[in-house]
Amino acid sequence: MPIGEFGRPPELPSELSPTTTSPLYWMYEMGQASLNPARAVADATKLMFQNPLNPFSATEFGKSVAASCEVFERTTRRYGKPEWNINDTEVQGVRVPVEVKTVWEKPFCRLLYFQRRLSRPLRGPQPRILIVAPMSGHYATLLRGTVEAFLPNHEVYITDWTDARMVPVAMGRFDLDDYVDYVIEMLHALGGNVHVVAVCQPSVPVLAAVSVMEAQHDPYAPISMTLMGGPIDTRRNPTAVNKLAAEKGIDWFRNHVISKVPFPHPGVMRDVYPGFLQLTGFVSMNFDRHMDAHKRLFNHLVKGDGDLVDKHRDFYDEYLAVMDLTAEFYLQTVDLVFIKHALPLGTMTHRGRPVDPSKIQRVALMTVEGENDDISGLGQTEATHTLCTSISDTRRVHYVQKGVGHYGVFNGSRFRSEIVPRISDFMVSAALTRSDFVAAE
Repeated sequence: MPIGEFGRPPELPSELSPTTTSPLYWMYEMGQASLNPARAVADATKLMFQNPLNPFSATEFGKSVAASCEVFERTTRRYGKPEWNINDTEVQGVRVPVEVKTVWEKPFCRLLYFQRRLSRPLRGPQPRILIVAPMSGHYATLLRGTVEAFLPNHEVYITDWTDARMVPVAMGRFDLDDYVDYVIEMLHALGGNVHVVAVCQPSVPVLAAVSVMEAQHDPYAPISMTLMGGPIDTRRNPTAVNKLAAEKGIDWFRNHVISKVPFPHPGVMRDVYPGFLQLTGFVSMNFDRHMDAHKRLFNHLVKGDGDLVDKHRDFYDEYLAVMDLTAEFYLQTVDLVFIKHALPLGTMTHRGRPVDPSKIQRVALMTVEGENDDISGLGQTEATHTLCTSISDTRRVHYVQKGVGHYGVFNGSRFRSEIVPRISDFMVSAALTRSDFVAAE
């Protein structure tokens, strides 16, 4: 069901259209430019005090100067899009190379396939999964650990969303309806026999996409749908993030966080929600923890604890790399998901047509939540089961992982050891029961 069948999306309602834009982005760019000389001096000073020919390099003073310069440079730089760095995986006891390929592409997203170069036939089923990564400020590489955990026993595809500041205005707009269309088109491109996994934010558009496909009896609807830590109904156990949206209202977001992309980025003059503002929100939620982490980095650099330094660098190279979101997508998501609760209240539409999760029958459903999730509160994802009333009880599962927060729902040791095996078993079972369901029809 390509976008062209519906024509261009309608303009945003006047209450969601950015009437004024904040100058923060332009001020941020000027600040970045003004710090370039200081970063260059800090980098040169670090190299000078790390040079073994410099007698100060072996002293605590020299190490402290070098450490101070690195901490300054790292905390003021703009981080680029990280690499996937997934070169191999183990499949049924054999180490095999992995090649990342683009199999579908549109202006705001690429669909990546992690092709495993198998040297012998597989034993048993290996489900094909489409992981829909969040479009909420971080790049899809934030799910590197998620992909690595699934690769040994699955064929893995993932959405690689594009930084809005890199998309020229001439390429058009991108809103929540477009997001749903992209998901449907990707499922069509994969040709069926696919399980979809939505991590956090995309739980809403993925549920909407599957609802639309089922309402139209689309043969390419996924076999199963797994929603992880998603804001399906933010009225349940509202978190600080949910409360902020409800208290401020859409006018505040439109007037205070939307800005135009400045020159020289390709998307110059596009209205966006800047990634650095999202990052500021992330950091402010746990400011003391991040301060302590950088103090520890300084101490590790002075002591020469290479492994701990590398661990810090790897984490923050990913965490501090952020992307811009189109203003229309961001405002529509805030308004419909966090303020109006359109999906659980039954008022959500796609291209003017109602989004009705009760139409879902063929697609099995699994929801996963973290006991200590402070982004999507406990019960918000589970609410999907109350909306999908036509899915039989034998084809639905809800699981709460004890002792993990939001990040632990899709990454970390407990995700690998406890969540992934349950999702894999669910997918295999869903494929078998789907065959029985189709036969019964």
